[in-house]
Parts: sequence; structure tokens; C-alpha cells
Amino acid sequence: MMSLHTTTIGDGPAQLVFLHGIFGQGKNFTSIAKQLADVATCTLVDLPNHGRSPWTDELSYPTLAASVAELLETIGSPVCLVGHSMGGKVAMRTALEHPELVERLMVVDISPSVGLGTNFGPLVQAMQSLPLADLTNRKQADELLREGIPSDTVRGFLMQNLRHEDVDGSGTRRWHWQMNLDLLARELEGTISDWPAIDAHYDGRVLWVAGEKSPYVRQDAYQTMRELFPRYVLVTIKDAGHWVHSEQPAAFTSTLRSFLALEG
Repeated sequence: MMSLHTTTIGDGPAQLVFLHGIFGQGKNFTSIAKQLADVATCTLVDLPNHGRSPWTDELSYPTLAASVAELLETIGSPVCLVGHSMGGKVAMRTALEHPELVERLMVVDISPSVGLGTNFGPLVQAMQSLPLADLTNRKQADELLREGIPSDTVRGFLMQNLRHEDVDGSGTRRWHWQMNLDLLARELEGTISDWPAIDAHYDGRVLWVAGEKSPYVRQDAYQTMRELFPRYVLVTIKDAGHWVHSEQPAAFTSTLRSFLALEG
């Protein structure tokens, strides 16, 4: 069993579990969870190869879903599972393979067969080109990344993974990427962008949330979405791109709160 790193916020009656996207961490949902603490006990998960969770040698959605299912079994009651981007695909797979563990599902700005490689590839290249051994401080890293990642918001998000610490017990601190960057880079246009075929469907409530300015929930995916999740409802958040929850947090939180309140 893989022990995933989690953080719990709130003590409300609903069980709400968040799965972040590629290069993210559970703490990306901290502010959202605090806003929902009165209605939900929120579990913020670091997926494998991210944050403080263990690294693996290989990556696939079935194995990622299995690790999440092991975690959900420890909660003891079906949850509302929320997944963004890559985490949305993991959440989908978990609901399809372990429907008894997922009371309802919220998929954020991703669809089954849509990949991430085209837009995320340049981010990987910029991070891999950062001269970690020569860094002296975080400001220098920010300046070196600016050309390849011009967006302050995206650069700041990615730099949450840049750590300066003693990683091998030698007493010497060094700069390193906390996520398994080499594995994620290798799988970005393969496993992570793929959607392995599955003969299943999930009959629970599903809310699909798309950013108005994002390309990841497209009309040509609707048929597959309906086949896998026949009860899904699509909501589009205005003036939001791919990181819906950080770009429009109030609208996202309100939408999720309403979804939690729905009966059946």
C-alpha cells in the first residue's frame, strides 16, 4: 500500500477529497477547503510523484486510481471526489473502478481524451533547464524561469515545488524539484495525456466544471463524457482559464458548495 501525504481541513459532515493537477500539490486547494470547512471535512491529497507523497518508477491512471482508492477506504464513507486536470482524470478513473467509494464526482477543466502536452511542454523545458546546482536564492530562480514561463501566476505555482533542503541526510542543503520532474516530463505526452479504455460507467452525480478561456473541455468530448458518466452536468466558469479554482475562487467555491448540497 502506498501511503499518500494528506492534509485535513474542516470538520463539516460531508467528506470532500481534492486531487490536484500535474505539477501541483494538495495544498493548492487550501483556501477553497477553508471556505468549505463548515460543511465538509476536506482531505487535500498529494498524488504520487508530487508534493510529499512517494515517487514511483512508472505512471498510469489505473495505478494512480488504485492509490487514491486505498486512501478513500480509510475514510470510511463515500466521498465527494474533486479532481483538477490530471487529478480530474485520476478522479474519473477512481469513480469508474471504485464507485462504492465515490458518492459524487466533480471534474475540473479536463475531459477523458484531451491531452496536456502542447501547453505544458514548454513549462517542463523551462524547469528542466534551471541550473539547480548554481542557484543561490529563490529570486534568482524566478528570474531564470521568467523567459520560459512569462506568467507570474503560473511561475509562482510551479515554484512551490522548488525546495532548498537537506534531501539525503548529509547536512548540506541543495535546491531540487520536490516533484518527480523527470518521470512527469517523460510521460506528459504519453500516459498523462492518454485515456486507457475502460468498459464501465459511473451512475452517481457528476459536475463537470470548465474554465471559459480553457481548451480542455471540448464539444467533441461530450459523447465520451456521457457514455462514462450519464448523469453529468456541465458548468462553465466565466473569465477562468485552466486553473479555475485559483483564477475564480469565489465562483468555484460557490459552485462546489451548491453541488455538495444537492440531494441524491
